[in-house]
Amino acid sequence: MKWIYAFANAQGGVLEIGKNDKGKVIGLQNIEKLLEDIPNKINNLMGIIADINSAKENGMDFIIIKVSPYPNPISYHGKFYYRSGSTTKN
Repeated sequence: MKWIYAFANAQGGVLEIGKNDKGKVIGLQNIEKLLEDIPNKINNLMGIIADINSAKENGMDFIIIKVSPYPNPISYHGKFYYRSGSTTKN
């Protein structure tokens, strides 16, 4: 969730779940449940809507979350996170 907050507080961004740090798809279990739970959690905690979709590569599923920049800073448990380059700052 910190990454999603950080993207919303910066210029937006894309988070891919089900890939390792080198970008290789490792797949996900219960993708249908995640596709229901993740948007609800983001909306309930942040009050924003992110674009969340499933994708498939080499027969394995992963999730792509596209976060748009938010016009006002959003805090996560009282802290403000910001995505800069490949790091998340608070």
